[in-house]
Amino acid sequence: MGDVAEQLAHDAVEWLLAQAREDGTSLSWRPCADKEVDPTLYNGCAGIVLALIEAHHHFGDDRYGDAALRGAHAVAAAVDDEDLWSSLYPGRAGMAVALHAAGTRFGDETCLRAARHALDRVRAAFDGERWNDFFELLGGNAGIALGALLAGDLDLAELAVEPYLRTADATPGGVNWAVRPSPPRSHHMAHGTLGIVLALATVARATGRQDLLDLALAGAADVVARNEEGPDGFLVPHSDPQHRPELVERYSYGWCNGPAGDTQTFRLLAAITGDAQWDTLIDQCWHTLTHSGLPARLRPGFWDNNGVCCGTAGVLMTACDRFVEHPTEGRAAHDFATLLVDDLAERATVDATGARWSNHEHRKTPGDLPPRTGWAMGNAGILRELIRYTRVTRGLPGYAVQWPGHPAVRRSGSRSLVA
Repeated sequence: MGDVAEQLAHDAVEWLLAQAREDGTSLSWRPCADKEVDPTLYNGCAGIVLALIEAHHHFGDDRYGDAALRGAHAVAAAVDDEDLWSSLYPGRAGMAVALHAAGTRFGDETCLRAARHALDRVRAAFDGERWNDFFELLGGNAGIALGALLAGDLDLAELAVEPYLRTADATPGGVNWAVRPSPPRSHHMAHGTLGIVLALATVARATGRQDLLDLALAGAADVVARNEEGPDGFLVPHSDPQHRPELVERYSYGWCNGPAGDTQTFRLLAAITGDAQWDTLIDQCWHTLTHSGLPARLRPGFWDNNGVCCGTAGVLMTACDRFVEHPTEGRAAHDFATLLVDDLAERATVDATGARWSNHEHRKTPGDLPPRTGWAMGNAGILRELIRYTRVTRGLPGYAVQWPGHPAVRRSGSRSLVA
């Protein structure tokens, strides 16, 4: 199956190159045909740059390296756009991650200067507590901390997480935070407590600060206390009270709001603390994922996305983590990962221009959405995970570039993290 995944990833890169817009020496991408060019990590060029770096690393095709660098130059040119947020996924912090990665890989000082400038602008926009109304990983402090660390700015990372010490609210299970300007408290990676926990624990590890780690553990304890699928599984509602119940599913399974993302935080806590309870929780997340029925489309709204953020590719990320970290049960993890790759292969549109995916919106007619280029819902994120699957099944190191929100894997029996 590795050959199928590799070919599909190759075709997905080719489709990305076919979608690129040339502007002198730079390349840029629209998220999809009816959107404007986006320079950010979530849907835009910064995420595509990181995917192209992975493709260059794996395939050794200089066209991919050239496209990554030209794309990074477009990202650099957009850093001073006044409409940008400071945030990780929709703003400058994520752009800095891509610029730093491209500058480091290709020895490009333009990218490295732009990465530093982007973080300087992020720092200058800080009001002493936050950057905007959102206070989580996707749009707020937690994500900025993770992005700053990956771009080499430990001081900014520490500055970003310290407000969580002052704003935590005690709960029966631990602590949580008001993450948006409305009452619901969210619990998972993208918008909730476990994304904040991941940032606190990551910065604690980098700085040696016990107060940050203690707060991270209290936040994780709150979410663990909300598990509704024990003792074998782990499934926590999206939020309490439910945020926008007319639109948002109460339970999900992906990286953003479900056990595929929850397990990433638990993996990091296991590596930092050596406490077996986190490995037990990782096992519970795995049980829930593998018994949920995904990637089958069991009902409208259950599993409509192929991408990383809330779809099949994000679960593939977790399955490959499992395969590397638990070699004694590697066959089961490999089989589940292969099931996910098979589903991505079946759902791909492949023609002379390459491979791409359309997600589905069950609340609209027609429900099939146009293919996207970016990380969250499109080719960039999917091809990154297909390449990683190919590499780990062949016994090769995984990613070329670490991704914020996805801790590196642990080798079996070790607390050290590797690519």
